[in-house]
Amino acid sequence: MADMTFMMGKFAAVLPGDLRYCRNHMWCRPLPDGVLRFGFSSYAIRLMQDVYFLDWSVNEGDGIAMKQSIGNIETSKAVSDLFAPLPGTMVAINAELLKDPSGINVDNHGKGWLFDMKGSADSTMDVQGYFDFLTAGWDNTQRILKGQMGD
Repeated sequence: MADMTFMMGKFAAVLPGDLRYCRNHMWCRPLPDGVLRFGFSSYAIRLMQDVYFLDWSVNEGDGIAMKQSIGNIETSKAVSDLFAPLPGTMVAINAELLKDPSGINVDNHGKGWLFDMKGSADSTMDVQGYFDFLTAGWDNTQRILKGQMGD
């Protein structure tokens, strides 16, 4: 599928068409042997802005439940828990991001990947499905953002 661009006001969030997407705004790239690689979508990066700190509460080899807390992230906007986008087994965590999480900000679809899991991507969306999901929630997201800015 072709890449799509979701406009967040005047800011563009490019959504690569070759990726799958999760409701928690992570992308998913199927790798060989049933491994799925995850990272933050461009939409999520734009909302978070700069990522300063990343910490994991799970280890490689752990079984992970859907929506289980797997770590936390500190950005210029907030400190937030991270939740598993689907059930599976944690295969690898991008250790480079623990040393320097700026890779998330500058190369979220490459060196800024978060973790690899074994699991099923059946619950993920294609790029059109994710675009539609973003469109359906955008009005509410704007209200929340404006409320946080005191408007």
